[in-house]
Amino acid sequence: MAPFGAISADKLFRLLGSSQSPLLVDVRIDEDVEADPFLLPTAVRRDHRTVEGWAQEIRAPVVVICQKGRKLSEGVAAHLRLQGISAEVLDGGTLAWAEAGLPRLPMEHLPTHTGGTLWVTRNRPKIDRIACPWLIRRFVDPFARFLFVAPSEVDAVAGRFGAIPLDMDEGFWSHRGEFCTFDTMLAEFGLETPALMTLARIVRGADTNRLDLAPEAAGLLAVSLGLSRLHASDLHQLEQGLVIYDALYRWARDAMDEKHDWIARGPRSEGKK
Repeated sequence: MAPFGAISADKLFRLLGSSQSPLLVDVRIDEDVEADPFLLPTAVRRDHRTVEGWAQEIRAPVVVICQKGRKLSEGVAAHLRLQGISAEVLDGGTLAWAEAGLPRLPMEHLPTHTGGTLWVTRNRPKIDRIACPWLIRRFVDPFARFLFVAPSEVDAVAGRFGAIPLDMDEGFWSHRGEFCTFDTMLAEFGLETPALMTLARIVRGADTNRLDLAPEAAGLLAVSLGLSRLHASDLHQLEQGLVIYDALYRWARDAMDEKHDWIARGPRSEGKK
């Protein structure tokens, strides 16, 4: 059991992937990061020496992370509490997380190490272009922003505004062979957990019209097409779509074995109310 004011690696991992996940702040010194260049999913790097400055930006519960879960994270968490921010430390730090075999993001594949990435893709998204922003927001960069533009202008907008092209032909973050952009991101970010791989098959089946890949693919296709027609705004559609993928992820992680049936009740007996 984690000590008071701390959270275990296993418990923290259970919180990731939902809109209620805490903000993860990595305060390791540069030498420790260079020796182990990985980040926990959604973690942002901040300097422990300037905590009183960047603490003003935080509006959510925080889990503070250092190499061993000792002085750096304890001190930063204490400073955050002075600001009225709910803060815990990761028990055992990044070493405990790695020993537990939990997913870690290789920093060489991350577009940024501080949060707030900007992505651009084609407008009128359907499946992959909702699933990938969900994955980025929930497991890579909770502050990521997404631009939806005319297909012919994606590359030009990316160059002019410093955005990362997403789900475009011949791009890095795109389809590879029979696999979708969602699959590409799982592989490159080291996020191939059982639940996310289950979700990937559903996304791939719906996005490439191979509905035999997963029984749920046809349902995701139907919901995605309906959602696209409900919203004229791509951003409104994205926000609603995030909820759908939140639900699918929790099903894939916790509820795949649960079945549902309706048991009909017989007619009421005479005289009973």
